[in-house]
Amino acid sequence: MKKIVDFRKLLGVNESTELKDLKTIYRNFMKDCHPDKFQDNPEEQLQAEAKSKEIIEAYHFLVSIAPETRLANQEEYATTTGTSGIADFEYKAQTLKITFADGSAYEYFDVPKAVYTKLINADSPGRFARRHIYNEFVYRNVSKLATA
Repeated sequence: MKKIVDFRKLLGVNESTELKDLKTIYRNFMKDCHPDKFQDNPEEQLQAEAKSKEIIEAYHFLVSIAPETRLANQEEYATTTGTSGIADFEYKAQTLKITFADGSAYEYFDVPKAVYTKLINADSPGRFARRHIYNEFVYRNVSKLATA
C-alpha cells in the first residue's frame, strides 16, 4: 500500500482520479522534467532523467491498478481466477504475487500477513483465494508487464 500512496503523492492524484486526468497530469510532468529540456546542463539533465523515470514508473503503476483498467480486463481476470489453478505464490512486504497455471500472474496489494498465513495453511489454496483474496484487494496483472 505504501507504494500506491507514494506514487499517488508523487503525481498529486487520489484514488478517484480518472485515467484521462491521470494521463494529462503525467504529460504535464513529463513536459516539465524531460531530460531533453536540459541539454545545456548535464547535471540538471541527470536529475531530470531520474525524476522522469520515477514519474513514468508511477504513471504506469497507477494505470495498471486503475478501476477502468481492471474493468476492461474483468472478463480475462474472472476466467483466470475461476478456472485456472494456482501454480505458485510469493509474499513480500504485504504484496502477494500469485502465478496461475495458465501462465498469468497477478499482484495483490496490502494483503495482511495473517491472510497470507491462512492461504499457506488452507486445505484448498485456490478456494481460499477465491473467497478471501481475488476480489478483496487491489490487484494488477504482472504477466502482461513481463511480456511488454
